[in-house]
Formats: sequence, structure tokens, C-alpha cells
Amino acid sequence: MSTTKGLEGIIATESSISSIIDDQLSYVGYQIDDLVKYSSFEEVVYLLWHKKLPTQVELEKFKHAIIANMEIPNEMIQHLHTYDYANVHPMAALRSAISMLGLHDDEVENMDHDANIRKAIRLQARISTIIAAFARIREGKVPIAPRKDLNYASNFLYMLRGSEANELEVEAFNKALILHADHELNASTFTARVCVATLSDLYSGVTAAIGALKGPLHGGANEQVMRMLSEIGEVDRAIPYIKEKLNNKEKIMGMGHRVYRTGDPRAKYLKEMSKQLTNQTGQSKWYEMSVEIESYIKEKKGLPANVDFYSASVYHCLEIPHDLFTPIFAMSRTSGWLAHILEQYDNNRLIRPRAEYVGPVAQSFIPLEERQ
Repeated sequence: MSTTKGLEGIIATESSISSIIDDQLSYVGYQIDDLVKYSSFEEVVYLLWHKKLPTQVELEKFKHAIIANMEIPNEMIQHLHTYDYANVHPMAALRSAISMLGLHDDEVENMDHDANIRKAIRLQARISTIIAAFARIREGKVPIAPRKDLNYASNFLYMLRGSEANELEVEAFNKALILHADHELNASTFTARVCVATLSDLYSGVTAAIGALKGPLHGGANEQVMRMLSEIGEVDRAIPYIKEKLNNKEKIMGMGHRVYRTGDPRAKYLKEMSKQLTNQTGQSKWYEMSVEIESYIKEKKGLPANVDFYSASVYHCLEIPHDLFTPIFAMSRTSGWLAHILEQYDNNRLIRPRAEYVGPVAQSFIPLEERQ
């Protein structure tokens, strides 16, 4: 029996949701370049779940269903008030909240395909409201209800900040959501599929995925990028800072990617959004600093920026607290998790790999009183 550490390169399942071929990312066969330029996040979610682009009527109906389900139960608001905000990790809070959300869904144990679609809509809609409410409650503010006249991206920024976002902000956030929506069989997506392959419920699958994303080797790179940029502070300090980090053999977050050889195809869009947003908000130093770091690392290490690198300055300019970057990743990636969960249900087989045993063998049992 041969093994591969971390299952690297192992084909674990078949899927028709997303693919990475020749360093090009596509959703259901549509190139990410076209989707990020011409579609909305809601349109991409529909595509991932139904594996086809919606008609105008289908899209309007889907958008209405998402917005109509964004309000969360009062019990959830009360639950969020019970957290120890001095110590709670935002991803731990989100994990617990999504698990609790399942307790308030009357269809949670209904495994019919149509029921799963309805639950998916409710979960995708409400995760954004939960994150915004969490952020406001911990600051001593009252949660803000979603508005029927705003789309998914603009509704989140409104619920978080209490004021309506401008056109460029909504465009940037919409693109970020699209770019993070799915990414083949990553750690959290695989976790979700393993969970629901037991025929556990949809909420359990997403809760498990959030648990996997919470780990620093999967989510959180953009938060660490922003922490690095904040430590640097000014553009002229960027290269000396990076040189020192490299001399100490420390990893520079947001550079390179495990599955891309020539570069992450998503990065260029957030790079452009970072340029525009930092200019609009008078914070160009974050973009200029990022460009210098990217150029230096690419020259010295051959590593281009990945999607997390420029999303850091984008989210910062959207006035999103830095420790919410990973929950927002989860908000977007929920669309992909749910797509994979639905696909797993539709053609399920229990995921049960084997392990190569490398421990001791043929040991003789020693009675308790004789052991040293």
C-alpha cells in the first residue's frame, strides 16, 4: 500500500463544480475571468448549486429568495449576546452559530433534494447576517436588519457598517465573494463532503467545514497579510522588512499557492480593486507597499501573489475588522461547500479511506501487575 502525505495529488472523488486545469480556475466550465467580469455573486451561487447559469427570471427569483431569508431568528441574536467577546475567536463563534442555526430549521432532517436547496438558501443568506451581527454586538452596537432593496454584497456591508456602501465598494466586495466561492477539493470542502457522506445534515457539513477553515494552514492568510502590512507601516520600510523576514527564514503570507505553478488567476482582480479602493480612500500606501513586496518576492523566490495577498488591503479599505477576514472567506466559500454537499448527496458513497499502519506489531500482552 502506497501513501502520500497530506493526500497531495490523490484523486479522491469526481466533481463537476470547479476545476483547476493549466493554472486556470473555472466554475462548472466557465472561466473565472468571465464570471468575475460579468456576473454577480448570486449568479455564481446559482451556477454552483444548479450547474447551469440562470435565466433572468431564475436569477431574480433566486436573488429574492436569498434576500427574503437573510433575517436570523431572535434566539440567534440572544445567543450571540452570550459570547465572551474578550476571548472568543470569530471563527469559533461562527462555527457555533451555524450549528445552532440548524436547531431553528424545521427541515433540518429532511434529506429531499428540494428541501436541501431550500436549506442551502437559508444558510447562505443567514451566514452574512450572523457575521455582521457578531461584529456589531461585540462593539456594543445593535445589529442591523438586512434591506430588501440591496443585493448580497451591499447588504453585508450595510449590516456591518450601518451605512450604504458606494458603487466601487460593492463591486470590489462582489468580486471578492465570487473569487473565493469555490476552489476544487480544498481541506474544508473535503471535510464537508466527508461529513455529509455519512448522511449527516447540511448544517453539520458546513459546521465541519468552518472548523477546518479555522486552522491557520487553510484560512486566515489575508488577515496575516494585513497584520504584516500594518507592522511595516510605510512603503520605504517594506523591502528591509521582507529582507529581514527572509533572512530569518520566515514565511511571507499571501505568496505562492500549493496548486498553481505560474500564479493564482484570481489575484489580478483583487490587485486592481486594491489599487482603486486605496486610491479612493486615501490609503494608497497599502497598495504601493503590496506591489513592492510582490515584486521582490517574485524576483527572489519566484512566488507570485495569491488571492489572499491583495484581498487584505481590499477588506481593510472596506472598513472590515481584520479578524473578520476569515469569517468572510467562510461566507463566500459556503456557496462552494453547499454545492459540494448537494453533489455528495446526489451521488453518495461513504468516504472511508484506509491508513497504512506503521506502529509496533506482534506484541505480547503483559498483565497489569507485571508491567514496569
